[in-house]
Amino acid sequence: MIAKIGSGKSTAGLIRYLFDTKKAKDHTDPHLVASWDGFAPDPGRADDFDATKKLLVADLDLRVKQARRLGRAPERHAWHCSVRAAPGDRHLTDAEWADIARRVVTATGIAPERDPDGCRWVAVRHADDHIHIAATKVRGDLRTARHWNDYLKADKELAAVEKEYGLHQVMRGDRTAAKRPTRAETEKAHRAGKTKTSREHLRTTVRQLVAIATSPEEFLHLLDGVEGVLVDVQHFPCGDIRGYKVAVEGDTNAASEPIWFSGAKLAPDLSFPKIRERLTAIEAPPAAEESSRRRPNPWHQATAAAERIPHHLDQTDDDASQAHLAAFGEAIDVLPLLAPSHLRPQLQQAAAAFERATRSRIQAEHHHARALRGAARAMVREPAPKDGAALAMFLDAAVLVVIAAARWHELRHHDQQVAAAQQALLRLQAAYEQAAAAPLAALTQQRPPQQTVVWHIRHLRQAVPAHAEQVIEDPAFDALTATLAKAEAAGHDPERLLQQAADQGALDDARHPARVLTWRIQRLSARPAPSARARAAQARSTTQRVAAPVHTAAAARVPEPTHARRR
Repeated sequence: MIAKIGSGKSTAGLIRYLFDTKKAKDHTDPHLVASWDGFAPDPGRADDFDATKKLLVADLDLRVKQARRLGRAPERHAWHCSVRAAPGDRHLTDAEWADIARRVVTATGIAPERDPDGCRWVAVRHADDHIHIAATKVRGDLRTARHWNDYLKADKELAAVEKEYGLHQVMRGDRTAAKRPTRAETEKAHRAGKTKTSREHLRTTVRQLVAIATSPEEFLHLLDGVEGVLVDVQHFPCGDIRGYKVAVEGDTNAASEPIWFSGAKLAPDLSFPKIRERLTAIEAPPAAEESSRRRPNPWHQATAAAERIPHHLDQTDDDASQAHLAAFGEAIDVLPLLAPSHLRPQLQQAAAAFERATRSRIQAEHHHARALRGAARAMVREPAPKDGAALAMFLDAAVLVVIAAARWHELRHHDQQVAAAQQALLRLQAAYEQAAAAPLAALTQQRPPQQTVVWHIRHLRQAVPAHAEQVIEDPAFDALTATLAKAEAAGHDPERLLQQAADQGALDDARHPARVLTWRIQRLSARPAPSARARAAQARSTTQRVAAPVHTAAAARVPEPTHARRR
């Protein structure tokens, strides 16, 4: 059920609309289902409709007139709340709607329970799926009703009604969502032939710049350089920056003035204080003069940081978890700027969807996610190699992060964030399938001899026994064996690499675990191979671990993967 609440200056106008059947063609059989005392005159059931309607208005306005003579009546004294059932809900009876109306006026403070001075109100039904509650906001003691946050209180009560009546439970937010475009904004964009409103375009632009910038000053500098966007930075009298507002060039109001949007109007986390807080919790990217030999690959760093997020979300520190989700959202925001053109639409839609999952009522402590924020900004300064492997590697980790994010929000009953994460997941999976196709195909062509494959299967069954069979049957298994062979040729221990890859995150959520292991091992093997002394130390450490015995005879009978036999 959904409530909409408003107020007006005319009780007569509101009652006229609710009982009208001529102009409002969808109004059928308007009548009262409940009232403040159960005896209010009902124009819909009276012989003299007009006279009864006037009498009802007079009864509702009685206290308003009394308060007005004392100069205490509110200007917008008419309170209006519509309550609508979901499309799939059963038709409720008049008695059920009456109960719902009483619960709403009680919850909102219009007519508190057992309060003889509660406001006067009526509930009108003129359709099967909704009612309207009309009230006047002057109490019997001639004070104005205390109905602050009436929408939130009504919404909370309707959530309880849905459960008790067995109705569809509407997905509810926590007031941290970005404001949706108004109908006027949407129609204006449609007339101009645009797919996005100015509000949506500016929100995307600002979010991407926040994800790129390394300081508040750099953010404002980048924003000032965006073509087609007007920027106005406000300052305190002392000279410090107070905030900013932006407008799309050419988007004007009736007075030919730019239509400005402050950061907070674009999204709650895009106000300047929020941006400043986030940008002070960033690891500085490596200096440009550092040699490429010493500077780590930022795509590998970002992927490694992303792979740790599901582990962070399993911990008890919700503030840190929220920070990691916000940082991951920034990394997703920059991907459309770095990806090939054929992947950008899917990635833009994924970023727009996941934006809702980056915020909740939980306050993020941004210093917990410094590594990912720093790596994401370094990615912008060092584009991914053209073979697409680095982008596919990051998207593979991103899919698992979004699955974990949906689960984290679900446990905390963040319904809108769960839906946003699920929508982003579909887009990311589609982008990943496209991005991974070419790199995996190239690796598959380098599949090692069957004897080497059997040897790697032994390692696999020792390192990830719970997922070994699923990995072997994965179509990407050939790419995994090729990656292991290349790593071994570079001086790495395949079994140890598999163990390290498995330790970096659970494979339970992976649809294609061989792909996940392929990308992790490819990233791990990019590091310098350990020296002979280091390998000896690793061997001593391995012998000290309790491991399951490997029977040579059983290993020799390892069948060739079914997808390999079909080739």
